[in-house]
Amino acid sequence: MTPRRLFRIFAFAELLTWAGLIAALILRASGVSEAWVTPAGGIHGFVFLSYCVVTVLVWVDARWRFSWGVLGLASAVVPFATLPFELVIDRRGMLPRRWRLGSGGEAPRRFPERVLAWVLGHPWLALLLLAVAVTAVFILLLWLGSPVPKR
Repeated sequence: MTPRRLFRIFAFAELLTWAGLIAALILRASGVSEAWVTPAGGIHGFVFLSYCVVTVLVWVDARWRFSWGVLGLASAVVPFATLPFELVIDRRGMLPRRWRLGSGGEAPRRFPERVLAWVLGHPWLALLLLAVAVTAVFILLLWLGSPVPKR
């Protein structure tokens, strides 16, 4: 899985889950049904956290400037903004077609690069650990409650 493909998948997934959440909120506001808000919000929250993790991984590997990385993370907060962000950085050549720190690639120099090199060298273990970490954060956020109070 290339950084470009991974990022594009999660940017699109983030867009889709925004659409689902907004549709569920419209259904609730129009009095049709409240039943879809909780599952749509949960799915969106999980994909949001996953998109943020993927953005940081690509940011480190592609050596994005700080401003681009923060903009990538911020694009997940604005509905549907991950798609235009992904299109812009892809046109600028900022989504590499191979991992710079992967097997046979450059040697990592800084701590974030060492972590990413380990992740790329142990993909299944890293995927498991990242899934557990995202799930733990997701459960914590569920426990804390919705950011928007119920009516």
